[in-house]
Amino acid sequence: MELHDVWFVLIAVLWTGYFFLEGFDFGVGVLTKLLARDRPEKRVLINTIGPVWDGNEVWLLTAGGATFAAFPEWYATLFSGFYLPLLIILVCLIVRGVAFEYRAKRPEENWQRNWEEAIFWTSLIPAFLWGVAFGNIVRGVKIDRDMEYVGNFWDLLNPYALLGGLVTLTLFTFHGTVFAALKTVGDIRARARALAMKLGLVTAVLALAFLIWTQIDTGDGWSLAAMLIAAVSLVAAIGAIKAGREGWSFALSGVTIAAAVAMLFLALFPNVMPSSLDPAWSLTVTNASSSPYTLKIMTWCAAIATPLVLLYQGWTYWVFRKRIGTQHIADAH
Repeated sequence: MELHDVWFVLIAVLWTGYFFLEGFDFGVGVLTKLLARDRPEKRVLINTIGPVWDGNEVWLLTAGGATFAAFPEWYATLFSGFYLPLLIILVCLIVRGVAFEYRAKRPEENWQRNWEEAIFWTSLIPAFLWGVAFGNIVRGVKIDRDMEYVGNFWDLLNPYALLGGLVTLTLFTFHGTVFAALKTVGDIRARARALAMKLGLVTAVLALAFLIWTQIDTGDGWSLAAMLIAAVSLVAAIGAIKAGREGWSFALSGVTIAAAVAMLFLALFPNVMPSSLDPAWSLTVTNASSSPYTLKIMTWCAAIATPLVLLYQGWTYWVFRKRIGTQHIADAH
């Protein structure tokens, strides 16, 4: 395996980590409107991800940085062609971070309500747009012989990509609902489990349609295996939450996300951005990569830094592992 192949795999792993961790963050943000009945319950939901949401976003920065360094042509074409949707995602992530930090800075009800509204929308919109973006990457976009995107914004809003957006939105919300059930106590936990059952069924239908469509268009034997793992894991996650096993359900929904991302990257390889105009103009792991020397230096840096990051983030989750409820909110009553 060449180093550019190794870095294609590593970038897939980084996106898997981001969608697994930030996925339940987005889901909890959406739940502030779908599940919470009052302000104390919204605070409970926000507090479940309060200590970890910013650390989870580091995976996105690392994935973007790795793409820039390992596959500069991919990075350039992606960020120029998908400029508007990626800008919307970036603005949402900025506003969302500000909302988490500023919501409790003033006691006025309007102030807190507006920031809670911001948390909801800036969680929902990126959760949808990430699916649209990856749907287009796998499907192929209008790239010319100069490796430049020559389509427009509306070309990105095709049925396949929009279905991908619905899948990531529902899957992340399901993932977040299971996380909320895992991290809370009392009535909100019971309602989270009930909502997870309903969301899981909707997610299963949409995800199965999207994954089958992907397999038919661009899949092979490896992507088929990943698709089957994703499907079985999602069904098992629904069964686990029904049985009240939130931990198992959360782990299985994470496996679903990992297998779905793996399927997309397996269907994509050896391309990194297929051209819908001419397959010969597609960006591949070969023509879009950096020099072997650059990839070698990156590999050594990643080998040293990655274990340290994983240990620190794992320790953070261990420290903040306990469940919370409205009784832990000082002015809830």
